[in-house]
Amino acid sequence: MTNRYSDQDIEHYDRPRRRTRPRTKERPTYDDAVDGVVVTVDRGRYTLLLDGHKVMAMKARPLGRKGVVVGDRVRVVGDTSGDDGALARIVEVRERVTTLRRTADDDDPVERVIVSNAEQLVVVTALADPEPQPRLIDRALVAAYDAGMKPLLCLTKADLADPETLLVTYRSLGVPWVVTQRGGDLSELRERLSGRISVMVGSSGVGKSTLVNALVPDAMRDVGIVNAVTGRGRHTSTSAFMLALPDEEGWIIDTPGIRSFGLAHVQPEHLIEAFPDLDEMTEDCPRGCTHGSDEPECGLDVAVTNGEADPVRVASFRRLLAARSEPLY
Repeated sequence: MTNRYSDQDIEHYDRPRRRTRPRTKERPTYDDAVDGVVVTVDRGRYTLLLDGHKVMAMKARPLGRKGVVVGDRVRVVGDTSGDDGALARIVEVRERVTTLRRTADDDDPVERVIVSNAEQLVVVTALADPEPQPRLIDRALVAAYDAGMKPLLCLTKADLADPETLLVTYRSLGVPWVVTQRGGDLSELRERLSGRISVMVGSSGVGKSTLVNALVPDAMRDVGIVNAVTGRGRHTSTSAFMLALPDEEGWIIDTPGIRSFGLAHVQPEHLIEAFPDLDEMTEDCPRGCTHGSDEPECGLDVAVTNGEADPVRVASFRRLLAARSEPLY
């Protein structure tokens, strides 16, 4: 009978059998590990980018249940050649700068990290076909602010409807936006994406994959259609995928279409920190004040009464605050 682990196997050191003493107190240092970035995840296999070439990898057992998501910066050992059949091993996940999270539902305590280390959240919404979903947009913005990411509103299909109808709702929040249409000029969007890691989220059918294919010609992301009866799009992307923009001008992460965006993990005090001008006005709020419209003696109401705050901006902030618990449909 052969031993389960050989002396050359990393897990020989890190994973002693049950009810046995560790065979050695020494732990591997992984001095030979190299750095990589996770670009996609598929059924327990991770595609990494190492020194300009792609490598397939699996997660080392010592990491336990620690999740590895697209955007993670990792350290890898093993066969990093990228040849067919080669399989490396992820032994460490670097500390994340940002984490975009959501829960399946508002009462679901389990947080799910969608992507990590992104700097900008691009909320893609169609102006028509399908109709805009302001509540879904609001929830995505809340998630961006909570994660410390810069939001960008990308309005597609401008040839079908006037963008001003939707923009008037978000202008007071100071959310930047770009307007696009099929076959139109994308130079403004490219400028917003340049030099950044951006993640694109939105409902199915809003044109995310079409944008990705236009921005990265060799991306070849599947493009879906909108159901004429339900007004909803069909899922074409099944997993997040990180792509380099041409000429190394930045990165975009395409994500599957979403129909829910639970925010059970977001706390009011974190959300208002994204609006420093309003945050200053809540210093004298009673303890436990959520800054909602039904809170007595909230500093935001006092600031509006005294003319120190823009009532439209306060109302917009409170709409985002309410989006944490209001039903999506």
